[in-house]
Amino acid sequence: MLKLSRGVPLASVTKFSTKSIKCRPVYPLQHLSENEMKLVEKVKEFATSRVKPLVKEMDRNAKLDKNLLKAAFDSKLMGLEIDEKYGGSGSSFFETILTVEELSKIDPAFALTIHLQNALIAPMLSEYGNEEQKEKYLKKVCTNSIGSFALSETVSGSDAFAMKTTATKDNNDFLINGSKWGISNAPIADFFLVLANAEPEKGYRGITCFLIDRDQEGVVVGEQDDNLGMRAGTTAQVHFNNVRVPKSSIVGEYGKGCLYLRIILIFVFIGYKYAIDILNASRILIGAQMVGLAQGCFDQTIPYLRERKQFGSRLIDFQGLQHQIAKVGTEIEAARLMVYNSARMKDCGFPFVKAASMAKYYAPEVACKTTKMCIEWLGGRGFTKEFSAEKFYRDAVVGGIYEGTSNIQLNTIAKFIDNEYKNKL
Repeated sequence: MLKLSRGVPLASVTKFSTKSIKCRPVYPLQHLSENEMKLVEKVKEFATSRVKPLVKEMDRNAKLDKNLLKAAFDSKLMGLEIDEKYGGSGSSFFETILTVEELSKIDPAFALTIHLQNALIAPMLSEYGNEEQKEKYLKKVCTNSIGSFALSETVSGSDAFAMKTTATKDNNDFLINGSKWGISNAPIADFFLVLANAEPEKGYRGITCFLIDRDQEGVVVGEQDDNLGMRAGTTAQVHFNNVRVPKSSIVGEYGKGCLYLRIILIFVFIGYKYAIDILNASRILIGAQMVGLAQGCFDQTIPYLRERKQFGSRLIDFQGLQHQIAKVGTEIEAARLMVYNSARMKDCGFPFVKAASMAKYYAPEVACKTTKMCIEWLGGRGFTKEFSAEKFYRDAVVGGIYEGTSNIQLNTIAKFIDNEYKNKL
């Protein structure tokens, strides 16, 4: 559409021409800046040379390699968006998306650790931590310490407000009691961000976030979970038995943990006012993880289909298989565009919760379909550990579960649609 400058009457225009109009170029979603391309190449090289040789071993042992973790810190992959004054890279959210996607092409489980450090721990401290907490913990996040976000319990999954963990005031301290379940990175964590209710009688209004070091008395990390997939991205129960913490360990304001949970769960206020913050952004990264996973499995499968022959023809030359490949390739591309779009919306300061939920819902669906189809295309070999398709298949399943199940995303999307149309009738 041609836009005229203010004060120019339309009647005075006798000839239209767009040649003299200067406008900012509009790039495709997948257009990368020079810095973004350098980052992708750096992460790709790291994933190929450092991560790939260890994937099968880490999956078999369900254990993240310590030397690989140190290499990730040394390569500055842990504090991507953290301010440079705390030792971070000061990168954009989109650059974190590119990092997680690229790593997930090789090992989604390792990418999960990078994702959680950058998308949950670092933003929580950056947004709500005081200066003393930032000085102490953000610098550690960038250099040598893994944080873990302790929210879920056996009685509170999607319904996080039902949590039973309590924080009882004792003079200027709090005593934390309760158990958290399925906590990502717990087996390797150096500290925890723990949501506990300081005033249960007030319901969710008493929920508060506490910083608790792993070595504090009363902190017990349970046996590591034996998971189906994402086995190097370890989880475990964490028990807090009369853990005494000072008031200064509160992240943000007392009683405002409910606000963080509203943000995290896209809590709905009167008039469908949606909060936008940390876990909503993290859900986009789950989308990036699933896109990278799907692409990685696809990339390792197609060369086999180009070489393998049956009845004198390559498998990829059979039309029935071509159509299946084309559909899967299209769906991966669609999922990537949804992830990139929601990430760029966040970086530009636009409302992105609906787009994030769509990406979080759709990308795991595509990942599950892609990995299943790749196993079928590989035939008997796809059912063995000779190819990585079976691992990608196991890793893909959790995408529709953690950080907001697919049904929660559908609920969110539906509420947005309902709200959008309420004024159109």
